[in-house]
Amino acid sequence: MKESEVTDRIQQRFEALLNDIPFLKRKETVRQTPVEGLCPDLLFEVSARNRPSKIIVEVKSLGEPRQARYAVQQLREYLTRIENAYGVVAAPYISNDTARLCKENAVGYIDLAGNCFLNFDQIYIEQKNYPNPTPEKRRVRSLFTPRSSRILRVMLANPRRSWQVQELAQEADVSLGLASRVKERLLDLDYAADENRNIRLNRPEELLDKWADNYSFRSNRTYDYFGFDEPKQIERRLADYCRKNEIPYALTLFSGAAQVAPFTRYTRGFAYVGKKGIRELAESVELKEVSSGPNFSILEPYDEGVFYGSRDIQGLEIVSDVQLYLDLVGFRGRGEESAKFLLTQRIKSQW
Repeated sequence: MKESEVTDRIQQRFEALLNDIPFLKRKETVRQTPVEGLCPDLLFEVSARNRPSKIIVEVKSLGEPRQARYAVQQLREYLTRIENAYGVVAAPYISNDTARLCKENAVGYIDLAGNCFLNFDQIYIEQKNYPNPTPEKRRVRSLFTPRSSRILRVMLANPRRSWQVQELAQEADVSLGLASRVKERLLDLDYAADENRNIRLNRPEELLDKWADNYSFRSNRTYDYFGFDEPKQIERRLADYCRKNEIPYALTLFSGAAQVAPFTRYTRGFAYVGKKGIRELAESVELKEVSSGPNFSILEPYDEGVFYGSRDIQGLEIVSDVQLYLDLVGFRGRGEESAKFLLTQRIKSQW
């Protein structure tokens, strides 16, 4: 939708909203007309109980945080030069992140989906939780597809580092084009900042939370087994077999948490194992496949990126803290509790 069309529809919606306030008087809307040497997209002159105010609206064709931040900067300039004014960001759709950004900067917002927030003088209106009626199709539909999420793993594992796109693509083992598109998407959503053409995360915890909402360890193919030994003994035999046969593996879920952030006892072990020879491995470490009551599960990874950042701890390969958190948070009950403990004890300290 073009910005001029968005402006037309925002004007209609805003006028209807203001007309529903019984004690508010409104003059004719000023549209893209110079005021104090400036030219806001829309300006509404209103008065409540004989107290005049001006509502300055900056319209964007996209309501993502990156565009909203530009709008907020423009509104700040207007507000320093126009008396008794209140700024509002407008777009076809205002996401929760953009809404948060507007509130943090003491400006309002309004969209065409039904969401709005106005807080000035004697006016307080908040309408929220209306979904986006026309989700935008983008080249990178999601940051959380298998290939795109490789980039997130790299950045979250090195949260203070500033990356060139070429370095990021090489480290994540993805194409330069994909790395560039993911970079732009992270900037659009305000999860990262541009530093002299490099990129660095500025909201790692919120990005990880959003990823966790869109992730499930059940995306991996799971093989459930029963062995007569304790999970810790099975883990050692599995590690020895994988090393001897050059098979990539890494412990995760409660097996991994027990090594890096012990929180609870566990009776079921978990390990990622490369696609090569899982059944032969299970037979060699004396595991029998079962349909119920497993005490050990082997996960065939949905993407090789799960192994990024794995480390050796006491002779066992353990997935990265980020991967471990993602797996645990999706495992209801004790998994969520262990994930919170891991986040507090290890991950946040890196941010």
